[in-house]
Amino acid sequence: MSVRDFDVEHCKLSDIKDFVETHHYSHNVNGLRLGHCFKLLRNGNLIGGMIYGKLAMANAWRKYGENEDDVIELRRLVCVDDTPKNTESYFIGHTLRWLRKNTDIKTIISYADAHFGHEGTIYKATNFEHIGMTSKTRVIIVGDKTYHDKTIRTYYTTKDGVRKLKPYARKIKEMLESGDAYYDERPPKHIYRFNLK
Repeated sequence: MSVRDFDVEHCKLSDIKDFVETHHYSHNVNGLRLGHCFKLLRNGNLIGGMIYGKLAMANAWRKYGENEDDVIELRRLVCVDDTPKNTESYFIGHTLRWLRKNTDIKTIISYADAHFGHEGTIYKATNFEHIGMTSKTRVIIVGDKTYHDKTIRTYYTTKDGVRKLKPYARKIKEMLESGDAYYDERPPKHIYRFNLK
């Protein structure tokens, strides 16, 4: 089957959440600042999911745009294994065209995780520009899920104006204290940029 037989649709997170958490190496979508979600379908069956959202690091957008709404990050991309070689680049290409047509976003940023052997081959194939490397990072491992170190510093404000840790952040913090979760050092990631406008 050719990738031309696949359909790409803009969708809700709920349409792809379980799929992404099952098939993506992080097994996790918690804490993502969502922007746009897409699904890839083969004969109506879900075979891929993609999530764009605000950059994970606060104020990181300043490196890439004049204001925060100019920049978005490709936060999750995953397809099932039994697809043609160019499936992911086909999927990305469709979403880039949709974002260019339907939003005012100017720049897409994405990271290739060297810890998992990713160098960004897919991004190169879709004309992203390699613009450098991140610093080393520290992640939190809970079973088969990976969380960014900042997860345990994720707050919300109550109606009374009280700042509290989000429930999942509190839970992970407690798991770190009990030894049911642990920190893992990770190498720098490759940074890629695509200019939409």
